[in-house]
Amino acid sequence: MHGAAIHAPGDVRYEQREDPRIEEPTDAVVRLTATCVCGSDLWDYRGLNRVDRPRPMGHEYVGVVEQVGDAVRQVKVGDHVVGSFMASDNTCEICQAGYQSRCADVRPMGAFGAQAELLRVPLADGTLVATPGMPDDDLVPSLLAASDVLGTGWFAAVAADAGPGRTVAVVGDGAVGLLGVLAAKQLGAERIIALSRHEPRQRLALEFGATDIVTERGDAGAARVKELTNGYGAHSVIEAVGTQESMMQAIRSTRPGGHVGFVGVSHDVELPGAELFQAEVHLLGGPAPVRRFLPDLIDRIWRREIDPGKVFDLTLPLSDVAEGYRAMDERRAIKVLLRP
Repeated sequence: MHGAAIHAPGDVRYEQREDPRIEEPTDAVVRLTATCVCGSDLWDYRGLNRVDRPRPMGHEYVGVVEQVGDAVRQVKVGDHVVGSFMASDNTCEICQAGYQSRCADVRPMGAFGAQAELLRVPLADGTLVATPGMPDDDLVPSLLAASDVLGTGWFAAVAADAGPGRTVAVVGDGAVGLLGVLAAKQLGAERIIALSRHEPRQRLALEFGATDIVTERGDAGAARVKELTNGYGAHSVIEAVGTQESMMQAIRSTRPGGHVGFVGVSHDVELPGAELFQAEVHLLGGPAPVRRFLPDLIDRIWRREIDPGKVFDLTLPLSDVAEGYRAMDERRAIKVLLRP
């Protein structure tokens, strides 16, 4: 089969790789109908994460099951499935509490390389969720979004305690931030403030349910959020970037007693203890337990209640994966869908 591999910062290649096979009785092998480039993949591409050897890329996927191990019971050959970017058994105490992304036997799917034609999925029963049938082609982008960015944005909104009567601020206008806007709207938020400087992303945020756009960032952005909320700050803030500036902006945009849901992959973030003590806000975040939300998200997509696939503004064949990375790196695309 063919798939993507990163060889060095800025060097992603479409190349031949060994076909995956069943290695454990809990495995499944899925032929992918779609995959994509994630904003978190850009940390490697930009050299912010160490890349010292060629390795496969990608962790978001939908497709059709081609093989299952002897112990797999919840999915079968021929099922169309959506899987989380973190494989989990969905039976341990952590999974049962709803934090499958920190399963006692968690397996990051990025290690298996989902930007490919075929993918081995470990712990298939706890990771994959079958759709009600073969989806119409126009539903595939939205189902793919559920694999990570929609599930992550949804977790961020839940962690931030978004809901009726609340004002939600969203720091970050990538796919996760934009889908955090969608999630907050679906959860009943009264007001949603999207922080964005980019007009196409602003338009999509408004379409997903934002009521206000703030173009300032950092401390100026936090001040503007407070200005819009009678000096109090937002009840709920979603942080979807992962930098020192974005995390402090999120905390400083939150009213005392409010909630921050942080899902941006953290890079060199250090929280000042004295300020955090005085802020008196709730913090919850980390790798999103997408598996917790998948059945509900698939149902909403299948019934066409939500259309998160709109975050994909560029579709390319998998063979053009290098161009997909360039487009996202240069901010010519919000998110790139790849068709094997």
